[in-house]
Amino acid sequence: MDSAPVNWEALDSLVLEFIISEHLIQSEDASTTGVNPNPSSPLSPPESDSSPSTSSSHSSSSSSSYRSRMVIRQIRRCVESGDIDAALEQLRLHVPVLLDDHRILFRLQKQKFIELLRKGTERDRELAIQCLRVGLAPCALDAYPEAYEEFKHVLLALIFDKEDESSPVANEWSEKRRFDLAGLLSSILRAHLHAYDPIFSMTLKYLISIHKLFCNRQGIPSPISDLTERLLYEERDPPALPQEMFYEAPPFDEVDIQALAHAVELTRQGSVDSLKFAKGDLLLAFQNELSRMKLDLPSLDKLVHEYCVYRGIVDGFPTSTSDVEMENVRESNVYTTDKPGLVMDTRYANEATFLEREDCSTSDVTNQESGCSSRRLRRSRNHASELMRRRKRWRGRQENLNCITDASYTDTVGDANVDKDLKMKENENYEVILEMRELAYKGMAEKVVEEINCLDPDFFNQNPILLFQLKQVEFLKLVSGGDCDGALKVANDHLGPLAASNEALIKPLKETLLALLQPSEDTLVKAVPLPVLATSLQVAMGKRLGIEEPQLMRIMRATLHTHSEWFKLQMCKDRFEQLLKIDHLKDVDQFSKRVGESWSRSIVDDCANNGSSQITTCSSGKVPEEGTSPPVASTGEVSCDESAILKVMEFLALPRADAIHLLMQYNGNAETVIQQIFS
Repeated sequence: MDSAPVNWEALDSLVLEFIISEHLIQSEDASTTGVNPNPSSPLSPPESDSSPSTSSSHSSSSSSSYRSRMVIRQIRRCVESGDIDAALEQLRLHVPVLLDDHRILFRLQKQKFIELLRKGTERDRELAIQCLRVGLAPCALDAYPEAYEEFKHVLLALIFDKEDESSPVANEWSEKRRFDLAGLLSSILRAHLHAYDPIFSMTLKYLISIHKLFCNRQGIPSPISDLTERLLYEERDPPALPQEMFYEAPPFDEVDIQALAHAVELTRQGSVDSLKFAKGDLLLAFQNELSRMKLDLPSLDKLVHEYCVYRGIVDGFPTSTSDVEMENVRESNVYTTDKPGLVMDTRYANEATFLEREDCSTSDVTNQESGCSSRRLRRSRNHASELMRRRKRWRGRQENLNCITDASYTDTVGDANVDKDLKMKENENYEVILEMRELAYKGMAEKVVEEINCLDPDFFNQNPILLFQLKQVEFLKLVSGGDCDGALKVANDHLGPLAASNEALIKPLKETLLALLQPSEDTLVKAVPLPVLATSLQVAMGKRLGIEEPQLMRIMRATLHTHSEWFKLQMCKDRFEQLLKIDHLKDVDQFSKRVGESWSRSIVDDCANNGSSQITTCSSGKVPEEGTSPPVASTGEVSCDESAILKVMEFLALPRADAIHLLMQYNGNAETVIQQIFS
């Protein structure tokens, strides 16, 4: 399966917002922790404000949302563990208005009755009967039409034992009821408190669900199934209950119904019910449905932490392949020296680190190069210290507001001084890579080539495409600055020889040389987008240290590609991609434009498969806007009217792509399609 180019800086922004919203990093200021100074005060949904929000109001809203999510998780854990009294206490404390809804209160009282009987003591049985009289029976009278019948049915639990799987109340005894009720409460509370997950979480859920759907429908294996299967659960929380006043809601636009149904895999009736609960707000209904999907939080946090370290967002050093491979034999490679308390780890004995290669390669040539190496090392350490001061410190997920630290990602306690020195050396090595990425992003191509040649003279022999791309940037900058002689020298010394040894570079070289005819400030448009080039450089340099790119990067490449391909099959535009920032993730030119330069992807088509980067362009074709009729060229001049597509989707409960396929067979006539199916 192909992969798509990704705007990694757009992903950086989403991930940074995620780790701040979820308080996964150490807070610089106690005021940003999101802990309400009065924890006993009720929560209320945030007020909408159409005016531009200040940074302080945004921080306050983020903190409020975080605290609301924490309360929801606490209530969920209480219900899942069978502690209904604790859940009721949390609801009274934080969201008392929710208990005015007798539909919710009845379900909680019914579960409380079962949990008291489950304990099996005489005292708890007396409390269960008291619960029947005081709590459950009054609610059963006006909760909802079926509530009284459910009340009479649950009384059978007084007679039939919980171990009797053939009893008429076996389902009531099932612990699955706890999880269903916990999920229902979570859905209702999220919507009531507007406590939705950060955009990154919702985007990931959506992209993975579409990826799975696309692979299943196309009958192709997923290259990331090992990650997606454990990251996104199959089961979802139950849908929230619409208010009774919206049971007879006016008909919704069929376009909205079908868009929601196929975006999150609902039946048509399920889509209508979701729109009822959201009072007809399509985007709100979409967020509610995405929130019902469940991610495995430990797996998600691990992926995010790995990505943040790799991208230099938080402190740390990426795990190298040698770390993983050698973990199983670590004990056999560790021995104790004569010095007490000092442990030597021999797994690095035969491994030359990046800066060690630098020292050896330069000192063996000339004293001048050796001086270059020393300056490079001193400057990299100074730059590393500066970068590390700007980074965040990871602390992990805090399930308890009173918890301060999380040891999940802390360094192993007990490693001796030698391990610490090795880790510091590794950190220095990786800081060099991050510095090179930063220089490449700024367009300082000549400096990047000079520094890398000083560090590792063999690097560009292994990565000629990267050298071509960097020299191309250098060439175009010289042309743009009016130094055509200098540009020709770069072309003669570097671009020409590289293209001569790689036919794929001939066409990009010709297009690059055309810039000499009309030098302008827009000359750089022929180069690879700088963010793409910078990330490709980081990946290649990382591999020299045995550091593979993060798994999250694999996920984003694959899922963004299948997202594009899925909506080509649907022949419409994704109505939710702007909400989830998917359009930003696909726009690799966006951040270059922000710094005043526009970069094209012309060279990527020719060079992506030659080893320097993992970029593969998707098939071409403009996606029509929502509500338009896309022409179909493959089977003649048949075109499908949008109303005909919606009619077939509604009457036959078909996905959009299948509806279009049928209409193409019957000249776009919806009535004929429906008649043929039912005849």
